[in-house]
Amino acid sequence: MTIKNYMEEIVFSSIYEVLKDINMCKCEICKSDIAAKALNDLPPQYVATKKGEVYSKINNLKMQFEVDVIAAITKAAVLVKRNPRHDM
Repeated sequence: MTIKNYMEEIVFSSIYEVLKDINMCKCEICKSDIAAKALNDLPPQYVATKKGEVYSKINNLKMQFEVDVIAAITKAAVLVKRNPRHDM
């Protein structure tokens, strides 16, 4: 059995959609910083999965946390945009 924080899957699958509407750097450094900040603000969703359960867990959690995830990514994007770790 494997234990995984499925909130990571949800954030990483949502980040591109959220960022397409924000005028900011979208390099890997900035996207990683946004994901890390968003994940720190969201509750972890650890799941012990067996073969065949993974996709249903992702879909259920994604629907349940979609609004919170979008808000956390947007908040993180604003912070990273103001303070990028690199020169633009």
